[in-house]
Amino acid sequence: MFQETRIAFLYCVSPVHMGTGTAVGGLIDNPIQRERHTEYPMMAGSGIKGAIRHDYWAQDKSSKLLNRLFGPENDASEHAGALSFSDGQLAAFPVRCPKAGYVYATSPLLLARLKRQLALAKTQVDWVIPNLESGKCRIINPDLMTDSKLALEAYELEPQIDPALKQVAEWLAANALPESDDFAYFRKKLADDLVLLSDDELHYFVVNSTVVEPHVRIDDISGTADGGALFYTENLPPESILFTVIMASQERYRRGDSAENRMDATQIINTLVNDGENWQALQGRMVQFGGDASTGRGQIVCSIVGGGHE
Repeated sequence: MFQETRIAFLYCVSPVHMGTGTAVGGLIDNPIQRERHTEYPMMAGSGIKGAIRHDYWAQDKSSKLLNRLFGPENDASEHAGALSFSDGQLAAFPVRCPKAGYVYATSPLLLARLKRQLALAKTQVDWVIPNLESGKCRIINPDLMTDSKLALEAYELEPQIDPALKQVAEWLAANALPESDDFAYFRKKLADDLVLLSDDELHYFVVNSTVVEPHVRIDDISGTADGGALFYTENLPPESILFTVIMASQERYRRGDSAENRMDATQIINTLVNDGENWQALQGRMVQFGGDASTGRGQIVCSIVGGGHE
């Protein structure tokens, strides 16, 4: 069905709220999307597709090419789009560290998922997932340690320096972030300060270390808080890294229409990720995802892997 595949890394520059709607129980009124079986943060593929489509529409509102790529906006039954987006999965999560401000935390599960999707996208990598003993964590930078311990939030872990993790970190730094000078600091930090935690330890941080913001409505007349209008919204923190799989087929068309000049899958994917006549390339581009855009939330930079973008 799909002939071309790319991996798109999504690097959060601001807090990001890809919400689930009203919470059922719990203290957070507007939680973020999470996987049911792991509780790891995720982004629904439909939301990723909608955000990218809207970004391209904002650049060229009159373009009929959008319908050829993404499908008709209103008459969806006419034909499907040629692009498909998987759910966004977590690759690394920022965790506070007294010796470095923060580290990029990952786990064997996150790296195994990433490597699996890279293989499906026909992108081979030479790094291996380091072995992790129970109660241990792996680091690259010895300066992260205090008295032979790694402090993350209020917890102390027993670290081991692992050269194999350096290969993973350098690959991520070269591929998950844009190549521009604006991201040079963050590429170096990711290459130096990637930390491999167990899946259980990472689970604790992704559940308890998100950004939770109180919101209150102010009465227009009194200028004070409107009673009962306090609510809490959860966000993915800045510096979170996720990835999605972009899949392309040949162009679809309505039954009975001519197939002449139909784009193949390579043309479809290249039209999306490269510069076009009326829009900028997705590679290295800032796109707004999710809610609370008017307060600066949802700023994500996209980096494409595959098809000559490695």
